[in-house]
Amino acid sequence: MKESKVEALIYYSKLTFDSDHIVKKSKQEIQEKLDQYTAQGYRLTSTTSTSFGTALYIYLFFEKDR
Repeated sequence: MKESKVEALIYYSKLTFDSDHIVKKSKQEIQEKLDQYTAQGYRLTSTTSTSFGTALYIYLFFEKDR
């Protein structure tokens, strides 16, 4: 049987000349979440994202064997 977890991260767009500002900000936090769940025995199985207004929602799906 598998145990599943989902992690939702939210990033907001801002007015800037740096079109990669969300990528730069999110990389470190996403890596921290990957390291955290990997240390607990989970593996990343899927990702998805959606935007609403100025927000970008990133979902990370993890699972591990019980």
